Amino acid sequence: MKLYDYILSPSCYKVRLMAALTGVKLELRPVDFHPGAEHRGPELLALNPAGSIPILEDGDLILTESSAILVYLAAKAAPEWLGSGKAEEAARVQQWLSFSGRLTASLGGARLHEMLLRPGDIDALQAQGIAALRELEAGLVEQGLRGMRYLAADRPTIADIACFPYVALAPDGGVALDSYPAIRLWSRALRALDRFIEMPGIHRLHELKPEPHIEEPGEA
Repeated sequence: MKLYDYILSPSCYKVRLMAALTGVKLELRPVDFHPGAEHRGPELLALNPAGSIPILEDGDLILTESSAILVYLAAKAAPEWLGSGKAEEAARVQQWLSFSGRLTASLGGARLHEMLLRPGDIDALQAQGIAALRELEAGLVEQGLRGMRYLAADRPTIADIACFPYVALAPDGGVALDSYPAIRLWSRALRALDRFIEMPGIHRLHELKPEPHIEEPGEA
């Protein structure tokens, strides 16, 4: 499989991370996203007329949406990452996959504005990102009450991988994570997974400061 990849793209990182976690080997084809805008050149537009990356090429199959690529990698190499298949869990996975698009548009848009000076209403992007983080925090708290650490199940699924990168990189767009303890604990759980890999701005668990202990109900 060949991945057309930009090292600083959270969407490309989702694919690299999923491949690492499931043991899939990728051939990485670096793309000069900035400043070269190679993704809008004739070679890549022939593969993806939308002019975006990542692009995954596997024989005659070309996939250009990160969520679809996550589904494909999991289905081929580790179906447990798709969830159990039970109706409620499958629906949660799909809901969070859809939700991840809001993270890309808001937190991702703010990050592009701050890091690459892309045009945009930074105040609106940050406000939308904060609203999405509050929704994610509430979802994780509800899962915690069910005894589950992850977004859709009691184990990680592609839903977690779809949402994680743009959340972890929110501070690059001027949105702090200090007010979201459930998100921070979820992020630490993902960083602790076997075969977790980094990208610039997303570090391994051992490089993070310890979280303060949060008392559970019934603790003295």
